[in-house]
Order: sequence, then structure tokens, then C-alpha cells
Amino acid sequence: MADRTPPPLPVTWRPRRARIIAYGLAVVMVVGSVVLAVMLPPQFKLPDRLGMAVFGCLVAGVLHLLGRLRVTADERGITVVNALKVHRYEWPEVIDVTMVEGDPWPKLDLANGLTLGAMGIQSTERERSRKAVAELSALIRDRGEAPDRV
Repeated sequence: MADRTPPPLPVTWRPRRARIIAYGLAVVMVVGSVVLAVMLPPQFKLPDRLGMAVFGCLVAGVLHLLGRLRVTADERGITVVNALKVHRYEWPEVIDVTMVEGDPWPKLDLANGLTLGAMGIQSTERERSRKAVAELSALIRDRGEAPDRV
């Protein structure tokens, strides 16, 4: 990881490809389920048609959970929005960020001894993820209470 100066705050990192895929598929599911509901043969009644449309919307809702992933750093700390939960940490609570080769996303090492996956930075976006981890690491060194690395 290259040594970087911290980026100006606030800053948000979010996966580009995952968002495009998630929201693109969500649109396809909603439009497809509505078109299918309209085109169903006459033996399918209104509840069947509504069920088809609702199913498409539910799948789109799940895809939204994957599309909203992000990591945001501001003056007070870090907000990690993962698929099912939003985590908020003040700067002193975050010790380090690491992303080992092969990991799908970086992990935040927390002062309470736990680690948290930051799904908003995806390793599949190689250069972007390396840059994001380096920037986040610089912010943690600059604003947190962790000792500087030599």
C-alpha cells in the first residue's frame, strides 16, 4: 500500500461495477415482472398478476441492498453501509484497515478487538480499491489514535 496523504473530507467510496449491476438488474426485474404480469394468459387473475409484480419489486429491494454499499469518512468518523446494517464509528474507534490479496473487501480493525468488513470497497475494482484502502488508511493514521506505521 502506497503512503498517501489523506483526502479532503467528507469522502465516500462505493463500488462502481456492483452498483451498475445491482441497479441494472433491479430495473430488469421490475420491468420484466410487470410486463410478464400484463402478458399472462387470461386464466391468471388479478392476484396472480399482482403477485408477479410484487415478486419483481422484492427482488429489486434485495438488489438495492447490494447497490447501496459504501464507506463514508467525515470529520467525526467512518460510516460503513453494508448490505443489511449501517455501522458508525468515531475516528478513535478504528485502529487500521487491511485488505489481503484474495479478500473480497477490506476489513476495519476496531479498538474493541472486532473486525468489520467494509463492503463498500470491492477488491474486484483492483486499482480503485487499492487507492481507497490507501486513502482510508491515511485518514485513520491522521485522525485516529493508532500509532504511525514505520
